[in-house]
Amino acid sequence: MPKTPVVFIHGLWIHSSAWAPWVDLFAERGYAPSAPGWPGDADTVAATRAAADALDDVGIEQICHHYADHIETLDAKPIVVGHSFGGLIAQELLANDLAVAAVAIDPAPIKGVKTLPFSQLRSGFPVLGNPANKKRTVSLTAKQFRYSFGNTLTQEESDALFEAWTIPGPGRPLFEDATANFTRNSPAAVETHEAVRGPLLLTSGSEDHTVPKAVTLEVLKMYEASPGSVTEYHEFEGRGHSLTIDAGWRDVADVTLAWLAAKNLAPVAAG
Repeated sequence: MPKTPVVFIHGLWIHSSAWAPWVDLFAERGYAPSAPGWPGDADTVAATRAAADALDDVGIEQICHHYADHIETLDAKPIVVGHSFGGLIAQELLANDLAVAAVAIDPAPIKGVKTLPFSQLRSGFPVLGNPANKKRTVSLTAKQFRYSFGNTLTQEESDALFEAWTIPGPGRPLFEDATANFTRNSPAAVETHEAVRGPLLLTSGSEDHTVPKAVTLEVLKMYEASPGSVTEYHEFEGRGHSLTIDAGWRDVADVTLAWLAAKNLAPVAAG
């Protein structure tokens, strides 16, 4: 019997190789994990930084199709685990019946969210502050990363994560997300009412600047109109947007594994 695949989906500015500890842990637990990058990502952080223009004008729809194509190569329908924009992509894949379950960790807001905290605006300003960034790739500075990702960390840990994992990110997804409520066929739209889908876990770090918990709680409320599908929420107290890659990543991974087990999605050998 084939192992249950798990597809990890990174967000803006973080390379897919940052999922390596998660991939190892899930493999130990009997899953078949993979962490493909976005279209345009190179195999390593250094190579992606050196060829940033490969990510120019990559948008949400292209990223979704990229992961859908990856899913077609798997032996079975996967569980998808996404962080930040990866969390939005995970919800889209689940709503389109391409996954058996999804975990969206500090997910970028979907169309319909009206909450817009100041910290979210400030986190997006390095891209959204210049309309020309919509079609090009933008890198964060260490200071910007510290505010958007590492605000609950020491300066030393934030700087180390910045050096180890950050890559340039396409501006297009942020512009698409920011204008979603004013766009008829927005690629940031997710079917929250009618889709018959597997279970979804939304999580938030209570101190997240990039996707404040108020945003994720509004998304949770949007899903309440879909009583036929399971949607649950977990909050990580005192954690920021770096929670999947910082020293406390294992706490987040353990919550994810426990939730999957509670939904009867743990491998038989692990039970």
